[in-house]
Amino acid sequence: MASPVAGERNPVSSELIIERDKKKLTDLPAELLEYILCFPVLNHVDILSVSCTCKRLHDVCYGRGKVWGHQFKLRWPRLQKNYRQNESYDWLKEYRTRYIVGLQIRRTVVSISKRFFTEVVLGDSFAEIESLGAPEHFCEDELLSILNSDKRKSLTLKYYAKKILYFLRQQNILRSLKVFLEQPAEQQSALEGAVLVDQYCNPLADINLENISAQLEELTDKVRKCLRVANPSHPSQRAAAGDCLVVGDFELQRQVICALNTVLYEQLNYTGNECDFYNPLNSYIHQVLLRRTGIPISLSVLYMTLARKLGVLLEPVNFPNHFLLRWCQKQKRSGDIYDYVYIDTFGKGKQLTAKECEYLIGHQVTADYYSAISTSKVLLRMVGNLLNIGKRGEGNEKSYQLLRDSLDLYLTINPDNVQYLLLQARLYFHLGIWPEKVLDILQHIQALDPSQHGAVGYLVQHTLEHIQHKKHPVLPEAKLRSATEHRDVQYSVGLIMKHKRSGYNCVIYGWDPRCTMSQEWITTMRVHQLSNGANQPFYNVLVQDGTCRYAAQENLEPHSAPLEIAHPEVGRYFSEFSDTHYVANEELQARYPEDMAETLGTVGELYHRLTPVLGNEGLLPSVRHNAGATAP
Repeated sequence: MASPVAGERNPVSSELIIERDKKKLTDLPAELLEYILCFPVLNHVDILSVSCTCKRLHDVCYGRGKVWGHQFKLRWPRLQKNYRQNESYDWLKEYRTRYIVGLQIRRTVVSISKRFFTEVVLGDSFAEIESLGAPEHFCEDELLSILNSDKRKSLTLKYYAKKILYFLRQQNILRSLKVFLEQPAEQQSALEGAVLVDQYCNPLADINLENISAQLEELTDKVRKCLRVANPSHPSQRAAAGDCLVVGDFELQRQVICALNTVLYEQLNYTGNECDFYNPLNSYIHQVLLRRTGIPISLSVLYMTLARKLGVLLEPVNFPNHFLLRWCQKQKRSGDIYDYVYIDTFGKGKQLTAKECEYLIGHQVTADYYSAISTSKVLLRMVGNLLNIGKRGEGNEKSYQLLRDSLDLYLTINPDNVQYLLLQARLYFHLGIWPEKVLDILQHIQALDPSQHGAVGYLVQHTLEHIQHKKHPVLPEAKLRSATEHRDVQYSVGLIMKHKRSGYNCVIYGWDPRCTMSQEWITTMRVHQLSNGANQPFYNVLVQDGTCRYAAQENLEPHSAPLEIAHPEVGRYFSEFSDTHYVANEELQARYPEDMAETLGTVGELYHRLTPVLGNEGLLPSVRHNAGATAP
């Protein structure tokens, strides 16, 4: 047998070496495999594919392991607050559930957009979200994902997602309020109740009791520092945060009240909002802290909470037209109204006698009005203020929303108030929403007070008619620009316009060939003073300031430098902002089927020419005619 030549490898031994050194991925330790499969470039599809290749990798990708936990956290980071670090979860199941919920939510939002385009206020459309039976935090996370996507796109999807999120959060807050009201009266905190009211009316804002309490703790520390100057040995200096401090000595209590007034009204300049008393922001505790102004009841909640933290018990007094606090001047609680000092937090903490309190309102009242009230009565007074502001509103969606929110809160606290139940039924009937709920409310009213039979019977009859009408809706007629009666209409939906006389920026979302408003409106708005009067096209426009207006054609002109219109209703009509114009959504295009082509032609001529000339020679014929028009 020939010996191998020097320098040559033995082929058999080489194969053995290669075979011995060859390692497979599955030979790696589980910890290393998990590390590799948690690499950021891999998504859930990759992990599913890997887990299907062999039993070894399938076991590494098990539901409770790191791999699916990493995928879940990577895709939905906001949800981490719902999971405890030391507990085990089936992450594959959580991922699958969250993914399916996301698909369901998006389908539901799209369907709501198509079915409720003509509704002024959404009402019974939210039941579908609740009927999904999906985890609430998954639904909210998907809605937030929609809202946080590209701000110029998916405007219609965002519009309805925002409304649904508003509703879902409110339902959750109502449940918390009911739990709060079930607590013993002595355990109910006026601050916590005020925060729940604030949250319900502002469900999309980041408001929580922890943040509010932290801000009040900072204020308490400022008062302690002020007290330290007057009395370094004051009991408040020895109390730790969270301690239930009670200061029994009257002189020590007086020092707390003096320091509280100094910090709030002199150092921090808190004031009663006399100039804008009926602004709803005055009733929201987070806004009171932010703006350092409010109305008597909101300032009183703040004041007595701070005093309680410093060991002084102040009681709320439901004085007519001017909420007050009372401070007992004796060791034991007294039934004599003259044994109390009354504190006017709206008047910079001014201390009043019982007789002086009557000067605030200009007439005498009975002793009952000087009594201390419960936390639930404080909340009723606070919500009642909001309800009255809603009644005073201008009849727009914002005031209707405030009225609806305050009615919901009031009837949660006092569910058998016939006056407000009837107001709620009438409001829903007027808005054309929740007819089935209207019938339930009316039935409840009839059971509580049979004397309301006339009002209840009228609303029942017309609500039943409304239900029948909803079963056979009349589709709106499409407006064709090519129709002879529309030949004078120069502009189209989606165009960014400027009002020649008022100077406001707006976007067109509808038009009429002639003014369709009542004669009373035409007279009030002095339409007859226009060159063409009411006999010209009028446009529905969304204005930059958040209002909706009806503008005459001769008063509008294309904007020279189009910008986005920050109006809350933009998403109801448009799906996207495309640099120079808005793109009508499917529902608006169905109403104005020929307008989108006209809009594209107009913006192409106005803004996308090679030579950016905006004079008469650069305009489309439909625009050129209006270029020389002047305002009356």
